[in-house]
Amino acid sequence: MKLLGRGNTGNSDQPAEVPDDQSTKSTGKGRPTPKRSEAEARRRGPVAPAPLTAKEARARRKAARGTKEDRKVASTERREAAADRRARMLAGEEKYLLPRDKGPVRGLVRDIVDSRRHLLGLFMPLALVLIMSMLAVPAVQSVITLTMVVMMAFMAAEGILLGRRVNNRVREKYPDSTDTGFKLGWYAFVRASQLRRMRAPKPRVDVGSAV
Repeated sequence: MKLLGRGNTGNSDQPAEVPDDQSTKSTGKGRPTPKRSEAEARRRGPVAPAPLTAKEARARRKAARGTKEDRKVASTERREAAADRRARMLAGEEKYLLPRDKGPVRGLVRDIVDSRRHLLGLFMPLALVLIMSMLAVPAVQSVITLTMVVMMAFMAAEGILLGRRVNNRVREKYPDSTDTGFKLGWYAFVRASQLRRMRAPKPRVDVGSAV
């Protein structure tokens, strides 16, 4: 590149070279980098135009759902899958248990509870009978109320003893367990207060079994 001005030497008719701004720029793609959403949209292909009428929108939703037979088959498969998961959970398969029931510690607590009969399991049936009796014969309301208080006191005492027994066994077999005594005691109390056939997971030991 030659400089402009009187100091130039050589052929004065030769036009001076003027710097080209474009030549100083680095060559690139010549276009901005597309956004990720735009690139994904191009890969998916053209987007269908928005529906013009409500009827057209309903038709599109119906087409997306598939035929009535397809929906029926999908619904049946979902019910069967849910039933299978519940059956596995009731059988005690670790993978399908609820978070509160997972782990060997909780399994031991369930076995301890299920190996004995408890007054706690009679709480709901007895409470229902007493309430119905109180409604049928209002004159015995005071007697039934006193009976319920005594019954609750006995069950609370049994719950405390059960909690201590459970915690002692857990600390003996799993000394590194991080479950607190209250959590284990409450877990045992809730399970013992349920009727045996309604417990989930199902009991895996018989009444009277050594645990």
